[in-house]
Amino acid sequence: MRSRASRAAGRRGIALTILLLLSASSIAAAGTSLPGRAGSPITQPPERLSETGLYAEPARKTIRPENLPFEPQYPLWSDGAAKRRWIHLPPGSYVDASEPDQWKFPVGTKLWKEFRFGRAVETRYMELAPDNEWIYATYAWSEDGSDALLVPAQGLRGAAEIRPGIRHDIPGHYDCLACHEGQPSRVLGFSALQLSSDRDPLAPHAVEPAPDAIDLDGLIERGLVKNLPERFTRLAPRIEAPTARARAALGYLHGNCGGCHNRSGPLAEMEFSLAVELADSSGAVSHALSTAVGRASRFRPPGKAPDSTLPRISPGDVSRSVLVDRIRSRQSSVQMPPLGTRIPDEEAIDLITAWIREDLPARGIAHLRHPAQSMEEKP
Repeated sequence: MRSRASRAAGRRGIALTILLLLSASSIAAAGTSLPGRAGSPITQPPERLSETGLYAEPARKTIRPENLPFEPQYPLWSDGAAKRRWIHLPPGSYVDASEPDQWKFPVGTKLWKEFRFGRAVETRYMELAPDNEWIYATYAWSEDGSDALLVPAQGLRGAAEIRPGIRHDIPGHYDCLACHEGQPSRVLGFSALQLSSDRDPLAPHAVEPAPDAIDLDGLIERGLVKNLPERFTRLAPRIEAPTARARAALGYLHGNCGGCHNRSGPLAEMEFSLAVELADSSGAVSHALSTAVGRASRFRPPGKAPDSTLPRISPGDVSRSVLVDRIRSRQSSVQMPPLGTRIPDEEAIDLITAWIREDLPARGIAHLRHPAQSMEEKP
């Protein structure tokens, strides 16, 4: 059993995450330094995207050749936005991949992610400062596309219409913290699994990488990723699952939920991990499933009795699977992920519901149940 100190630490982590979520709408940017995790100021990001080093020729939007494009195979759903991504590693540096699920990035690493809804609307930016604190910034594009300006710490609401009556919100500094501080490695979507050459053909919203996009093999060949355990260099990392649909469903949950719901971040005490862990010698999929399938959810769906308890995932029964309710909802107190989306991901919902209904019959998951908490074993 966990110690009282461990439980208290977990509760403090959850409280911190909630505080960051609430801070996003209440903290104003007044030209002051942004606080780091320890409360000390960190370097202010540039005022303009053109000053971050992304472009060789800002007027023509020519990307610097040392900024490498990449495409994760399990992208985050962002209301159908078209995205472009780049990473910059300082000359002579490399990513330490000795922990295959928690890469360590060198000081000076930069990442950009551009969001387009017909036109470029925002670009998100990360940079690892000399004090090993990540700088997070978002930039809002002008309608003429000439440049993008730094968004205040509280973000920019209603920046662009994405559907009639629905507008896209550009996140602020505290929104970035709420998502990226959910695991030891703050970088999401750039990992051994996400960049594997063994790409999942059923992954929702995946984009075929451009010819110049870097993948795991290319990073290793260039010496930009080192110390990855040999078994992942001999065979491209992939999610081993009993069916192709199960592989895609688990990959989607990994990419969209695993950043917060994992075993190493502030929410670890929930014992609800949707992150596929390559280093898990007991089997990456079995752990992801065993914390969700047949496990009681702490969440109480609206309209249900206060003492009602439903499973996170009920094999074969979508109507009793809380996870489906949460990814389908866009009610602020219910939806998951809680930030960055105003429109349900219908393609993913169809995938997840078919997986639960057809790939997870109760008779096939007995070995995954947790004896103390499995709800499916109750009479």
